[in-house]
Amino acid sequence: MTPGIPLDQDGVGRLPAKPGVYLFRGTGGEVLYVGKAKSLRTRVRSYLARGGSPGIKTRELVRQTATLETLVVASEAEALILEANLIKEHQPRFNIQLRDDKKYPYVKVTVNEPFPRAYVTRRVRDDGSRYFGPFVSVARMRRALELLKRTHGVRSCRYDLPREAPSRPCLDYHIGRCAAPCVGLQAEARYRLMIERLLPVLSGDVARVQTEVEHDMRKASDAMDFERAAHLRDVLMGLDGFARLQRVQVVDGGDRDVLGIARDGAVAVAAALQIRGGVLIGRETHAITGCEEEEDADVVARSVSHAYLSGGPLPGERLPREVLLPSDFPDRPLVEGILSDRAGRRVLVRVPQRGAKVRLVELAVANARHALGERAARGETPKPRAEDVLFELQDRLGLKVVPRLIVCFDVSHTQGAEAVASAVLFENGEPCRARYRHMRIKGDFGNDDFRSMEEAVGRYFGRKVKEEGPLPNLVLVDGGAGQLGAARRSLEAIGLDGIAVAALAKKRETVFLPGRTEGLRIPRTAAALHLLQRVRDEAHRFAVRYNRKLRSRRTVRSALGDIPGIGPRRQQALLSRFGSVRGVRQATAEEIGRLPGFSVAAGTRILAYLKVRPE
Repeated sequence: MTPGIPLDQDGVGRLPAKPGVYLFRGTGGEVLYVGKAKSLRTRVRSYLARGGSPGIKTRELVRQTATLETLVVASEAEALILEANLIKEHQPRFNIQLRDDKKYPYVKVTVNEPFPRAYVTRRVRDDGSRYFGPFVSVARMRRALELLKRTHGVRSCRYDLPREAPSRPCLDYHIGRCAAPCVGLQAEARYRLMIERLLPVLSGDVARVQTEVEHDMRKASDAMDFERAAHLRDVLMGLDGFARLQRVQVVDGGDRDVLGIARDGAVAVAAALQIRGGVLIGRETHAITGCEEEEDADVVARSVSHAYLSGGPLPGERLPREVLLPSDFPDRPLVEGILSDRAGRRVLVRVPQRGAKVRLVELAVANARHALGERAARGETPKPRAEDVLFELQDRLGLKVVPRLIVCFDVSHTQGAEAVASAVLFENGEPCRARYRHMRIKGDFGNDDFRSMEEAVGRYFGRKVKEEGPLPNLVLVDGGAGQLGAARRSLEAIGLDGIAVAALAKKRETVFLPGRTEGLRIPRTAAALHLLQRVRDEAHRFAVRYNRKLRSRRTVRSALGDIPGIGPRRQQALLSRFGSVRGVRQATAEEIGRLPGFSVAAGTRILAYLKVRPE
């Protein structure tokens, strides 16, 4: 890349008349704009031309530019690819920006493992696994995959079986989602058979597998193996659901991507439909900003460049045979040549003029308009599904198991007195209030929150081990590294060191994890952090509520307990009858005397004492 030169006629006159990329930089060296050109000298000189009427955006760009850098390449195609990657790297404020910068998701099946896993990923590697996709909508693909995993019994955990395994099955086993091969309750051969049935479904051959499952179901029913027949019936229903999720719209065969654009002032939305084997398998939308002065062709060009040219190239076999666009742009033949070279076959990039393909583009445009209207009416991102949040949390914390069961601990005390702890349980992202627990800390630890936390975790899991039920997948503690260490010591003492533990500190909302010297900062807008905060805040509320209850009870009992002859049982009788000390004050001696174990004389003495004692 050439060193920075001033953006003036002398500097521009020395530029080569060759294809390349140019970068406008501000006074602080920041990249303001990235562009590509067939001839660098001619293109950059057009920014300084005095004729015509450049837009406000262009005039402001030239005004803020301090230096210009250029990079010469061998062809226009190389310039186009380099421009896309530099825009992605620098995100210049004067370029059209795409908000949602994601690669298409794939379903990965680790067939090279003894007990294969199936999960959604955005990275395709040559690691011996089978990849299915790409799919436009990750949320839709997750729902379909979870449906298949639930009915087929594919494990959701990430243990490297059989080398790495838990001591007991997780919640998925207890609710019938998995047969627990992790602890030897399902043989490898049986698990493999299930995976072999899943692979063709992911390839799109649902009908053949449906026929096989229906045949096996009838065979099991005839043999009066009704439990297996019921399971196969559920599998068949899952396959029907997966087929419905796939067959949104059947078109005239072939593999193609269809792009639609909708605009409203400075904001636009691009909708991409992905069709494979004649089936519309999903759609994805993303917002585009900074396009108020741009033509439709520029917005389309930026969307196509973002999808196919920025980042690592898509493998040739993943590319469609045809890309349909709503409008043409000058570099369309260049893009077509680049994609054809990568695929090793012809990839058509075209703007249809008539027939069914025009209607497909109209469908994509309708999707874009709908998304634009929703975005304007909503003003915010829609709330993600609980299942998606759990998967996000698993990824961000690097957990082996999807955290369907989360327990959170907090400690509360009043200057060392009335030390209590809470344990709140969330299942699938929702609170299970019937399974909340609180406890008084037995140890005389005073203000030592760490030892109190260690006792609370130990007592809670000590009972859980005796109950032999499903254990939580994630232990969350309110606090920092000290509380995290206390919880880990307690779990290790019980022999449950395999359970994932994390701490969430209120200061900067930092997550502390075992084995990490630095705290983890999850973006404040992330749904995973919102779930952790919700669980942590609920544990704090529950602990403080119990602490206040004990503190209030101590205050009330001390007021009555100072009366001569009124012991704990009589105090309880007075509070049960009159509700509070104030209620006792307002009673008569005769009303108190009617209580078992009291007399009118005792009532007179109690009232006389309370009268001289201030409230």
